[in-house]
Amino acid sequence: MPIKPLITALACALVTCSAHAQLRLPPLQLPQLPQLQDQLGSPLLRGGQRLLDRSDLGDLRGLRLKQVGDLLKWHRDVLEADPRGEPVVRRQILAWPASPQGLDMARADGLAVTGGGADGVLVLHLPAGADMAATLERLRAADPEGAYDYNHIYTGSGAAPRELAPSTGTDSVPAAPGAAAGASRVGLVDSGIERGHEVFADAAIVRWGCDDGPHPSAHGTAVAALMVGRSARFQGAAPQATLYAADIYCDSGSGGSAARIAAALDWLAREQVAAINLSLVGPPNQILERVVRNMVQRGHLLVAAVGNDGPAAPPLYPASYPGVIGVSGVDRQGRPLPEAARGPQVMFAAPGSQMVSAAIGAPPYRTVRGTSFAAPLVAALLSRGLGPPAPHTAKAAIARLAESATGMAAGARSNDIGYGVLGTAFRTDPASFR
Repeated sequence: MPIKPLITALACALVTCSAHAQLRLPPLQLPQLPQLQDQLGSPLLRGGQRLLDRSDLGDLRGLRLKQVGDLLKWHRDVLEADPRGEPVVRRQILAWPASPQGLDMARADGLAVTGGGADGVLVLHLPAGADMAATLERLRAADPEGAYDYNHIYTGSGAAPRELAPSTGTDSVPAAPGAAAGASRVGLVDSGIERGHEVFADAAIVRWGCDDGPHPSAHGTAVAALMVGRSARFQGAAPQATLYAADIYCDSGSGGSAARIAAALDWLAREQVAAINLSLVGPPNQILERVVRNMVQRGHLLVAAVGNDGPAAPPLYPASYPGVIGVSGVDRQGRPLPEAARGPQVMFAAPGSQMVSAAIGAPPYRTVRGTSFAAPLVAALLSRGLGPPAPHTAKAAIARLAESATGMAAGARSNDIGYGVLGTAFRTDPASFR
């Protein structure tokens, strides 16, 4: 959608500066916004902000690449780029499983080995000055049956929440069909949740991660609300479910790593949580692929956002791993978002724009956009009435949702919306808050 260059530059700067809150990475102290104020003056900046609040930012393509660039720039002490330009934790290689000969070679090269907990993932720490790419190549050659890879960083897949106009209505949200289907468990691997928000007043939430306490974030709060939140004018897709929420960021520069995702999934497996949402995207990773494969084989339903890099972009992960339920986003007319990924990894679609979710601070609700906010609706719907993970119940749950999906003929599947659109009853329209 062509727009004037000045507006494009202004919009990109504003979105990028607020993205760190959405992902709940450590505050990056980006200089772009103050510089923009100095250069353009506050009246023009405020006008641009009003424009962004009224629009829906119809194209998120390029946002992830900008986020990746910012991560590598502002966290160069703990992050670096792999040969493909993807962010990885500096001087760390993951292994799972690792043979004795592989570990012997690692130690001979001066690598320290840590990990090996319940998830079985080992972290090999390289000495300063070591070449990560060369070391990784040697490990793979010495142990071809094992899996070795970088400790990649994964980010969210949606635009930063934006403010709504002041609320004036008092309408309440009617009880959604099936909302009282009985208590169930649903998992979330994301950033922190603002537990004190009104939508979580009656929610049962079990927290994992961050030894120093909770680290609430805009992204995690919005995603969790779409799953189990409920208030007078808002309702998630499974408000009576117990949410098992893993914060893999914890305001750390190395947050969102493959190792942290693996550890979070291991915790959810031990808690017997069958349906798990991952609104995260990143590159393929051998360790994460094996962890995901084991979870799927045991009957866990892993739901992941397919990402917003555009229809022609390479597939993103974990949504593109076999067995993962990839979710795309649609607008209020049921049309795929122009920035949403396409391909065989798309199993379902759900509302991903022109919608409201919980936010931190004032106002307490904001508009959200992106496949990050479509995936949690599908995960919550899958969790309804679901018991412990088992392959046969997982298959039945997917079939149940496919039968209720709209926009596709029975049994048909497309690269745009998969088996069809779900969760339209849980898209809270911004107009109801104005």
